[in-house]
Amino acid sequence: MQKDIIINVSEYETRLAILEELKLVELLVERPEKERMVGDIYHGVIKSVLPGMQAAFIDIGLDKSAFLHFTDIGDFKSQLDLLYEAELLEEEEGIEKLEKPPQSIQEVLKRDQEIFVQVTKEPIGTKGPRVTTQLSLPGRYVVLVPGEDHVGVSRKISNWTEKRRLKRLAYELLPDGFGCIVRTVAEGKYKKELKSDMKNLVRLWKKIKRQAEKKEVPALLHKDIGMVSSIMRDILTPEVNSVIVDSKKEYKKILFYLKSIARSLRFKVKLYEGKVPVFDAYNIEPEIEKMLERKVWIKKGAYFVIDQTEAMVTIDVNTGRFVGKSTQESTVLKTNLEAAKEIARQIRLRDIGGLIIIDFIDMESAENRKKVFEEFRTAFKNDRSKNSILPISDFGLVEMTRERIRPSILHTLSKPCPCCQGIGRVITKETVAMKIERWFKRAKVGSKTKRYKLFVNPELCEILMNGRMNRIQKLHRELKLDIELIEDEKLPTERFQVFSVDEKKDVTDLFEKVKSS
Repeated sequence: MQKDIIINVSEYETRLAILEELKLVELLVERPEKERMVGDIYHGVIKSVLPGMQAAFIDIGLDKSAFLHFTDIGDFKSQLDLLYEAELLEEEEGIEKLEKPPQSIQEVLKRDQEIFVQVTKEPIGTKGPRVTTQLSLPGRYVVLVPGEDHVGVSRKISNWTEKRRLKRLAYELLPDGFGCIVRTVAEGKYKKELKSDMKNLVRLWKKIKRQAEKKEVPALLHKDIGMVSSIMRDILTPEVNSVIVDSKKEYKKILFYLKSIARSLRFKVKLYEGKVPVFDAYNIEPEIEKMLERKVWIKKGAYFVIDQTEAMVTIDVNTGRFVGKSTQESTVLKTNLEAAKEIARQIRLRDIGGLIIIDFIDMESAENRKKVFEEFRTAFKNDRSKNSILPISDFGLVEMTRERIRPSILHTLSKPCPCCQGIGRVITKETVAMKIERWFKRAKVGSKTKRYKLFVNPELCEILMNGRMNRIQKLHRELKLDIELIEDEKLPTERFQVFSVDEKKDVTDLFEKVKSS
């Protein structure tokens, strides 16, 4: 499969697109005000321990406290042993009592206790970052794990002879007090490459320990490398066709970085100097625009709809205008097969995580349901996020979970609509007109003001002024209020503003009940 990496750099953001067979499958965006946090290591202080949740909140120096669950606590004693002198361990209350694995979070953590954590998930919505005490340092060929003593090998390396060879090499090279995971890109590599990688990571760990001794708590001890460098480290392999970058400065940085981790692959990096913007040249920009749409069209007029909620994401497949040329079952199968491939691409592209429910069109044949499931599962074979997919149910539903380590790209590129409050719909003009009527009826009872100016969109003005005895005149006659209607093109149709002439102020939000009516 042809894979290309396209990088667009501007003053305010860097965008990195991963293409498979020239189709966009992954988009990463990094902005100066919102740099990625996953992989960062902090020296923090425990602010609260919650036995009922088996979790703790850690102050790591950010606006929001980090969340640490009991299942994310590793060998706590080993971690402390690496960062402190052995004689100081006796002063750590409760640590010397841990003769067996702890059964609850309150056995190992206490309020105001200092702790070293690493970010595993970015802050999402109102939640702070999720962290772990199981620290790890990723390199090109291995991931170094301080405080452990075992060696793991990537599951993506399928050759058992190669697995055993790499495991043996890792055990030979590992210094005391460290474990490691051998990465997929290490396949076929020799002792020299692994040794150099481990040496660099051990040197980095010693630097982190020195930072811990110098800085006051809470403190950032280590920031993982930037988005572009991490992609070069994790994804750039001989199988990648090319890396195209439109910034000379970033181009030189990539070459310099690759000089230390993958010198032989530097020739794959090319500086883009075309007049057409690089994302337009590779047809990426139109794909980004489509990515923000709720409805996604597939071949021959079929489509699916993606709805994101806090708890889950639902995807509904429809035949649309596609009627097929043979039987209904055949038409449905073709639609579902096309949808399966495109849904998988959109999930990866939008970086959708958590619980996902896909409602494929109902199929009578169990064999056809299996075909669609296999097509869908195969479409995720190159996905970098862990996922679990269940077979299609009798109702045509597929349930899946996908690892979520950062907010989806939708949250980066967009925000909730201020008019519809994120529900994706706006109230009708007739509903707004009724809200206005109720507002003035409340004002008659709850305010002494008799003279008002009502500002509305011209379209709403037409409804209010329609008829011989229009709504404003009726309100004047019924409530004995003087209401001057004023058109304001800047106001959306679902909003209105009320100004009190007597009090000389905006009184739109005078009645709280109006907001929820």
